[in-house]
Amino acid sequence: MRRVAEIREPKPWERACAEGWEGVIAKRRDAPYEPGRSPHWLKMKCEATQELVVGGFTDPQGARVGLGARLVGYYDGDALVFAGKVGTGFDTKLLRELRARLDRAEAPTSPFTRAVGLPRLRAHWVRPEIVVQVAFTEWTVHGKLRHPRLVGIREDKAPREVVRETS
Repeated sequence: MRRVAEIREPKPWERACAEGWEGVIAKRRDAPYEPGRSPHWLKMKCEATQELVVGGFTDPQGARVGLGARLVGYYDGDALVFAGKVGTGFDTKLLRELRARLDRAEAPTSPFTRAVGLPRLRAHWVRPEIVVQVAFTEWTVHGKLRHPRLVGIREDKAPREVVRETS
């Protein structure tokens, strides 16, 4: 007898993200309603992920060490398209390690060939050799990442393989 594959309804969280919701707010079932913030409420954002190529970075500001933000992009044919700045998602150790690695890849000019909105001050350019995984909430109408954060460094991906994903 042949078994028919079960059709599984998506869970509410999966459905919310698949339908393009910003996120979901959940409350403990046994907790009373409380206005404002509460440890009984959870705010879960839907995020997309994308591999991106590091083409530069900015200087750190304030008490931060290593670097400020990474300037990242993706390939569209032969063009390296600037996709924005990623300034969160790493600890002090990673900031220092990444700065040393980026210093070794220093370049005299920007590798971005399509670059609207590049920072003009305190920017350093590097050869596009490092691929990072970034989580973000959405692409803006101007083709930039909204609320990006570093997930990790991708040693398994060649920079030229990095293109903008459509989903």
